[in-house]
Amino acid sequence: MKRIFKKGEHVKNERDGRVMEVLNYIKDKSSYMVECAWFDLDKKEIRTNRFKQEKLLKAS
Repeated sequence: MKRIFKKGEHVKNERDGRVMEVLNYIKDKSSYMVECAWFDLDKKEIRTNRFKQEKLLKAS
């Protein structure tokens, strides 16, 4: 499996449609995990989380 996204690129979560920025890749046992950051409008702070590469799409 190869990396689809690059650091700093904007991606979209398939599940809820949130647009995020790619921070870095983490090698998992069988696939890649992507660490992403986004701005939370309710709390007014930056949040980070890790997602599987298969669950993300390129944002246009």
